[in-house]
Amino acid sequence: MNSNESLAARRQAAVARGVAMAQPIYIERAENALLWDADGRRYVDFAGGIAVLNTGHRHPRVLEAVRAQLEKVTHTCFQVTGYEPYVALCERLNRLAPGAGAHKTLLMTTGAEAIENAVKIARVHTGRPAVISFAGGFHGRTFMAMALTGKVEPYKAGFGPLPGEVWHAPFPNALHGVSVDDSLNALALLFKCDVEATRVAAIIFEPVQGEGGFYVAPKDFVLRLRELCDRHGIMLIADEIQSGAGRTGRMFAMEHFGVAADITTLAKSLAGGFPLSAVIGRAEVMDACAPGGLGGTYAGNPVACAAALAVLDVFEQEQIFARAGKLGVRLMARLKALAARHPSIVEVRGLGAMVAFELCEGGDPGKPAVELTRALTKRARELGLILLSCGLYGNVIRILVPITAEDAIVDEGLGILERALDELEMVARERIELSTPGL
Repeated sequence: MNSNESLAARRQAAVARGVAMAQPIYIERAENALLWDADGRRYVDFAGGIAVLNTGHRHPRVLEAVRAQLEKVTHTCFQVTGYEPYVALCERLNRLAPGAGAHKTLLMTTGAEAIENAVKIARVHTGRPAVISFAGGFHGRTFMAMALTGKVEPYKAGFGPLPGEVWHAPFPNALHGVSVDDSLNALALLFKCDVEATRVAAIIFEPVQGEGGFYVAPKDFVLRLRELCDRHGIMLIADEIQSGAGRTGRMFAMEHFGVAADITTLAKSLAGGFPLSAVIGRAEVMDACAPGGLGGTYAGNPVACAAALAVLDVFEQEQIFARAGKLGVRLMARLKALAARHPSIVEVRGLGAMVAFELCEGGDPGKPAVELTRALTKRARELGLILLSCGLYGNVIRILVPITAEDAIVDEGLGILERALDELEMVARERIELSTPGL
């Protein structure tokens, strides 16, 4: 019989060391926002497979659609023979995409593949080579996606040389002293010192940085970025792999800003746990590549497409976008109340149900509380809650509980989070008192 201990030993012998695990447990069963491990322990899931499960684990509507598709066809490769679910999903995504005019969609398997193909399309459409991304952004682990990612450890270290013609600029971050003007001035300096605007095919950014720390792009920044791209004939790519598919209370986070990108990437929660990604863009941009220039053996798998169509049905039938907005209000209220008691929480932020808080020593934004963050995820797990950290320094806790989670389960998870942080800060105070003479 499997146990966490026995599976850990087997993993040690069989799995490549470079594959990390945030939590040293092995899941046997899952239901909506709950997990059960190999030892029979129950957990509240605030990770959601890293934003993959906005509709929860094993949503009945998704499972029904997948079972039905399994009885028809599981694979032909869309580049060999087509099938209706691929076309139907592209039609629905085109209708949902922000911006006026006709849209077209390419389906792939992973978020990194979506990023790679978005860059390919932008380069062909513009005839230009360079791409600009932002510090703290995460775009994937394949080579172009890795080059675009604005964080070295652990994503880039030792894997170079990376593709050329990739440049980075600071992302606006008021907490850490980077204004919208600072970011845009840095872009202007890039154009003066490193790469002329007429060589830039695309600027790619996350409307809400995911791995980077859940920093929400200021609306003024997005508006001015759109204007800058229009002025120089640059494609604006919105990486909505983590922020899309309902997490922020809209299908796309860009809808909050009233701005449309030329190309949008989507993955994670698109297919409710099945591997699928999409590149959506203006029709004339998406048609820039010649036939045969885009595709992949497993891209747009029919089972994953059926799952995604069911996910879109769930979004409508269960009013997931409105539900995400209410969940976000609930999370923000509880976390701000927690921050009022804990000076180590320097900021609670988010958009819709994409919510996080940042931990710093003594409440100083310049001193990331990395060890406290690690201890918090560990203690939370011991108490029955799965948490994920993120951020350039790993000192941000992000909340990615399924949007379909019952209020009671959300409250249970928040209660465990509060207890874990209370305990850790009490221990820290006791250590200070014991180490300080005269107290």
